This record gives sequence, C-alpha cells and structure tokens, in this order.
Amino acid sequence: MTPREAVRRAAALLAEAGVPSPDHDAAELLAHVLGTDRSRLALADDVGPATKQRYDALVARRADREPLQHLTGEAWFRHVRLEVGPGVFTPRPETELLAGWAVEEASRLGAGRVVDLCTGSGAIAKALADEVPEAEVHAVELDEAAHGYAQRNLAGTGVDLRLGDAFTAFDDLLGSVDVVVCNPPYVPLDAWESVAPEARDHDPHLALFSGADGLDAIRLLAVRAADLLRPRGVLGVEHADVQGEAVPAVLTGAGRWAEVRDHRDLAGRPRFTTARLAR
Repeated sequence: MTPREAVRRAAALLAEAGVPSPDHDAAELLAHVLGTDRSRLALADDVGPATKQRYDALVARRADREPLQHLTGEAWFRHVRLEVGPGVFTPRPETELLAGWAVEEASRLGAGRVVDLCTGSGAIAKALADEVPEAEVHAVELDEAAHGYAQRNLAGTGVDLRLGDAFTAFDDLLGSVDVVVCNPPYVPLDAWESVAPEARDHDPHLALFSGADGLDAIRLLAVRAADLLRPRGVLGVEHADVQGEAVPAVLTGAGRWAEVRDHRDLAGRPRFTTARLAR
C-alpha cells in the first residue's frame, strides 16, 4: 500500500469518527510511524504489513479522540518543539497569538523581566526564551505532572521554573516585572459537555475549568499580576471566545488597570485581553 492510499483510508475513518482535521492527522500519524515528516510522505516507501499494523493502532486511538499530540508525544508551538502527553495541557495554535504579543513586548524592552503564570508544558516561556534570549523569563506551574513536562521542555533555556500556585508565587519579584503573560483555566463548570473530547477527556481539568462562570482564575490574576508588575507594566491573558467582554470587565472592575483592550484571533473571535498597570 502506498503512503497516499494509507492516509486516504485512515482519513476516512477519522472523518467518520468526527475528528476535526482527519486528513492532517492521518498524514501526521503516518509520518510519525515512518520517522519522517508530513511533507516527505510522497517520497516514502510503500507501507508494509508491520508498519501498517502500528499505523492502524494509532489511527484507532485517534478515532477514539485521543489527542494527536499524545500519540506522537510532541507539539510544535511557534518555533519550538514541546514534549507533551497525558498529564499536561496540550498547547493550542490560538495561544501562539498571546505568546506573540508577549514576544513583542519583551523584544521592545530588551533585557526585561517576564513571568509566565500557569505555564503548563512551558510553551509560552520556551517561546519567549527562544525568540527573546536577552529577556529574563520566569514560569510557574501548580500541577506536579505538568511541571515535570515543563522541566524537560525548559531544560537548558535559562528559564526560572518553579512549582507552585500561580497566584501566590514570585513574592521575590513583587513590583519588578515588566510583562506578565498567562493562559489560565477559563472554562465554566457547566460547559462540560461543550468541551471537545480531546480536551475534556485528556487535558488536566485543573488547566480547563475555573468556577461557575469560568472567571475565577482571571479574577485572581487581576490582583496578582498587578502586585508583580512594575508601574506601567503589562499583562496579557487568554480567554474563551465568549469572554471577550467579561474578561476586560474583570480587569476594569479591579480598579488597577488602564488601556484594557481585547484582541481577536485569526478567525475573528475574541481570544486574549491586554492591559497596562495604572500609575
């Protein structure tokens, strides 16, 4: 069987199972099994029986809505590779926009101090260390399993990674930080059924759910980020696409923030909010 035939059959199975990107995922899984990348599949040899058995097993797991990244063991985020798997939140492409904002802010400052709260796999912190090597980057994660992934992903980057509560950590940095960036949990508890199976059944719930309205963590962030930042420092926080008014309202209502602005993703949906600490 040629690689093209194998991918076509697998994609049909994934589409029937409701996988959102069946062609892409089928090709990625075959590339993973063959030890190549998706762009080189056309040059690969035919798929033999042993390879097909391994491939079919992975396709079946993806059809059961196990995340693609858990099956390959990796995720790409901006320009960096991350180790991911059970026990850590899988970084999403949408979060690259928030990370890009943080990179721009850190680049503008040069050797500024940046804190990544709720770092998870370390995605944003690693992107910052990669793209703004002169910045001083700190990160924190509460969950021990996720912290383990972050340790491996951030090894050798110079990032100061800590295990602890994002909303009480870094007492030693109070009033000295230039940029705080955070992708907190923000899914309301009653939205359980609306969450994609890949996230609901495989991402840590600590990284997903945040109270009845999904804003509990963001309320804590509005206070802690203000304590960490130096005057005129900036905050960027991701949120759900239905929270484009609610999250700016939380920051405005806290009374410590100015220049509160919401930003849309490439699909035009509200995606993250930024603000500057008031004088």
